[in-house]
Amino acid sequence: MYYYELSSILIVLSILVTLIAQIFVSASYAKYKKINNSKGLTGAEVARDILDKHGLSNVYVTETRGFLSDHYDPTRKVIRLSKEIYQGTTIASVSVAAHECGHAIQDKEGYGFMRLRSKMFPLVDFSSKAGYVAILIGIIFNLVDLIWLGIALEIIILLFQLVTLPVELDASRRAGEEIEHNNFLVAGERKGSQKMLKAAAFTYVASILTTLIEILRLILIARNNDN
Repeated sequence: MYYYELSSILIVLSILVTLIAQIFVSASYAKYKKINNSKGLTGAEVARDILDKHGLSNVYVTETRGFLSDHYDPTRKVIRLSKEIYQGTTIASVSVAAHECGHAIQDKEGYGFMRLRSKMFPLVDFSSKAGYVAILIGIIFNLVDLIWLGIALEIIILLFQLVTLPVELDASRRAGEEIEHNNFLVAGERKGSQKMLKAAAFTYVASILTTLIEILRLILIARNNDN
């Protein structure tokens, strides 16, 4: 009974951490996507300006579908910005565009954690697909070794998230520097930008905590089946 009670508590904690992170980020983004920047700059303009000043004319900036689907694709050298960011003239548009440019600059400079993350991705992709399959089969057929294998694969995902965190924090730091250096935003707007970027970084911290809690829960299940 002890294992089931503790497992239930960990599930609730995991849900709460995820929910709090989503609310925090959504509220921050919702606030600053409504406030136009005083210079009327779009996210696309900011991204293109930063890239060109860093000799990254080979990196394209395109519009993509989805909500908060913004990302940098290092394999194709493309920054994809959602419609609200690409066309928008808000503080959020400038902040997100600058953040994605931070990743492009990391790529150009061979930023260590970004290179490590890229090398880990194939293994992580496999782990995310195979981990829970192994755990599920192990639980159904009471194959404890298979459950532990699944947990090991989940730990690989946790390590990937730990490597991702400094990548995201560094990209936000670079974004702040670019925004200030190029005067994309005035002083008051820059404070809002920093708050939004910090809120976004919190989601990665929350992901790490959620994965850690889930691993602890799976360890409880494995130990319970072993007993």
